[in-house]
Amino acid sequence: MINEVPGYVSITFILTTFVTIGFLFHAIKHSVLETIPAKIVISLIAFWIFFQAILSLGGFYLNVDTLPPRLPLFAVFPALILIFALFVFARKNFIEKLPLKTLTLLHIVRIPVEIVLWWLFINKQIPQLMTFEGRNFDILAGITAPIIALIAFRKDEINRPLLIIWNISSLLLLTNIVVHAILSLPSPIQQLAFDQPNRAVLYFPYIFLPAIVVPIVLFAHLTSLWNLVKKS
Repeated sequence: MINEVPGYVSITFILTTFVTIGFLFHAIKHSVLETIPAKIVISLIAFWIFFQAILSLGGFYLNVDTLPPRLPLFAVFPALILIFALFVFARKNFIEKLPLKTLTLLHIVRIPVEIVLWWLFINKQIPQLMTFEGRNFDILAGITAPIIALIAFRKDEINRPLLIIWNISSLLLLTNIVVHAILSLPSPIQQLAFDQPNRAVLYFPYIFLPAIVVPIVLFAHLTSLWNLVKKS
C-alpha cells in the first residue's frame, strides 16, 4: 500500500511538482503573462492540480481493469490535448515568446523526480527498470540542464546547435521512461514488471507525475525545439 511509503518521499515529490510548475509560471510571468493563452494555461493548471488530487484520493485510478486504462485517458491525454492546442492556436503570442533559458533550467527538476522514483522502488511501489538502477537514464537530463544552460547562454548569441542536440537527446530519455512506465502500469496492456508493477502513480500525490510534471517537461522540450529550429 502507498501509505507504507515514508512521508518524506511524498513531501519531496509534492515540492518537486510545485517547483516544476513554478519554473513554467516564471517563464510565463517574464514573457507572456498578459496574454489570453497564458491566463488559460495558469487557470487550467490550477484546476488540474485539484481535479487530479480529487480523482486519485477517491480511488478513481485504482480500477485497473478498464480498457483503455483510466490513467492515460484521464490524466495524460487531456494534458497532451492542451499542448497540441497551444501549438496550433497560440504559437505566435505564447509558444514563440517563452524564454529558452528558463525552459532549459526547468529540467533540473528531473533530478529530484528520479530520486523519488528510486525511493518508490525501494518501497516496492514501482519496478527497478523505472529507476536509474534499471533502464531509466532520465536523471542525465536533469544533471546536464544547468551545464547546458551555462554554456549555451554564456555569450550574446545562443548556442542553438548545442541546445537542439541536448533537447532531442533529453526528449528521447523522457520517451524511454514514459514507455517503460506505461508498459509497467497495472492494466490490460501491461507488458513489463508483473512482480512489482508501477503502482505509485495510481495514488496521490504521485498521480502528478504523469498528469503534471511529465507534460510540463514535454512541453518545455517541444517549445524549445520549435523556437530553436524556427529561428535557425
